[in-house]
Amino acid sequence: MEEITTAVTEAAEEPVSKHFIELAIEKDLAEGVYDHVTTRFPPEPNGYLHIGHAKSIILNSTMAEQYHGTFNLRFDDTNPTKEKIEFVESIKEDVAWLGADWEDRLYFASSYFEEMYEKALLLIRKGKAYVCDLTADEIREYRGTLTEPGKESPYRNRSVEENLALFEAMKNGECEDGSRVLRAKIDMASPNINMRDPIIYRVAHMTHHNTGDAWCIYPMYDFAHPIEDAIEHVTHSLCTLEFEDHRPLYDWVVRECEYENPPRQIEFAKLYLKNVVTGKRYIKRLVEDGIVDGWDDPRLVSISGLRRRGYTPEAIRMFVKLSGISKAQSTSEMPMLEYCIREDLKMKVKRQMAILDPVKLVIDNYPEGQIEWLDAPNNMENEALGSRQIPFGRELYIEREDFMEEPPKKYFRLFPGNEVRLMNAYFVRCTGFEKDEEGKISVIHCTYDPETKSGSGFTGRKVKGTIHWVAADTAKKVTVRLYENIIDEEKGMFAEDGTLNLNPNSLVTLTECYVEPELGEAQPGDRFQFVRNGFFCVDTKDSRPGEPVFNRIVSLKSSFRLPK
Repeated sequence: MEEITTAVTEAAEEPVSKHFIELAIEKDLAEGVYDHVTTRFPPEPNGYLHIGHAKSIILNSTMAEQYHGTFNLRFDDTNPTKEKIEFVESIKEDVAWLGADWEDRLYFASSYFEEMYEKALLLIRKGKAYVCDLTADEIREYRGTLTEPGKESPYRNRSVEENLALFEAMKNGECEDGSRVLRAKIDMASPNINMRDPIIYRVAHMTHHNTGDAWCIYPMYDFAHPIEDAIEHVTHSLCTLEFEDHRPLYDWVVRECEYENPPRQIEFAKLYLKNVVTGKRYIKRLVEDGIVDGWDDPRLVSISGLRRRGYTPEAIRMFVKLSGISKAQSTSEMPMLEYCIREDLKMKVKRQMAILDPVKLVIDNYPEGQIEWLDAPNNMENEALGSRQIPFGRELYIEREDFMEEPPKKYFRLFPGNEVRLMNAYFVRCTGFEKDEEGKISVIHCTYDPETKSGSGFTGRKVKGTIHWVAADTAKKVTVRLYENIIDEEKGMFAEDGTLNLNPNSLVTLTECYVEPELGEAQPGDRFQFVRNGFFCVDTKDSRPGEPVFNRIVSLKSSFRLPK
């Protein structure tokens, strides 16, 4: 109890305002309703997690950590028709990557099938459940509407003995799929449709990924979930708002199944991100049609996709915090998520030079064959990242946009007769250029001033433009992928026929890019800032030793500003 008191006291001393879930937990602890906080994240292993799930993972694990409690990862694997081990493993990886520590508290709902079955028998014996032979359509018809009460099933008043025998027959495989269900006996006139004798067990002759063929009846989510929470001594079952109408059923199950000190369900608003694809059937179609290369495609906001693109757990956590915890539904936008990754990376990563659209620059008065090593800071805003040596020579690559034959006013980069600084190197003046057969600039000629070497203390004339470069003889040729939202944001999410409005430019692959030589040995997952081009990450799927593929995480420009 002393540990809990300390946790509440520490939280109370913090100057920041608390959200409603923190206040509810602190009230329960202060009043002695619970003496220990236990939360859980209970995904169904039927797909990959996305950015919306991150909010639940972070909220549940943070509440447990904040109040010195425990956090469980539990797979709600009660529906064998869609569940796969592949999804189990991907979810474990995603949750761990986000920093939610479940230690040895990894659970499966399927491990509780025997206890769920016993609780179903208890409800039958108490006259609180019955076997119903109505078809699915008939059950739906009998349920009524929001304004009209439901009708009782003709099988509702079967005897306890008959219900026990029929339920046993269901368990023993004597009933066909869909022929019978077990329903809770609650109130067919309840204003809450979820309380109108909901189905709690159905027949399904399916092989389960965890229990094999041991069972041919499976519990429904609304029955299984509160039992799972109760078995694990979860105190605060934090879930999204669509479960608010299910809370009376949640409470009914744990009460009628006679669990002591039952968990408390608290609902919060989902995290919605505008113009992104999170629906499993839409992503499945994108994968099957070859539009994306898997559930971890960097254009998706699946957690594995964000990770592959180069997002960090810290950025996702910042995004969840900025989005807020409330009961009011709201929609966040991609620029806020992009702001978070920029903020997280800007002081962490090296800033190096990469040329994505190259044109050759030749310094005619620089000695042929000479390679000079120049000192360059790794991050001018973070001296702790140190510096590096970069090679410089007579022939360089610069960005094509950094030269114009006939520049407009206030263009301070390279053009005939103009002088600029080559970053970390020398002043160069353009003396001419060459064009290929198609009239495209192919070579730019310059001269350099040896007295203007960066760091030499030169205090003479000044230039208004600085451009980045890489030495042609030592540069590493790499592939770079530029990503945009897979949805055409100008057209909106859906076309009139219900299909997705896809952005044809969501992926641009550049194969003629040149980077500093050490970047050629970058490892999968390494992140960098490419000067003026954005933040990039080495792809973890398609990169090979000595052949990195760089994914652009985000550009440098942001349209998002924190509210004052």
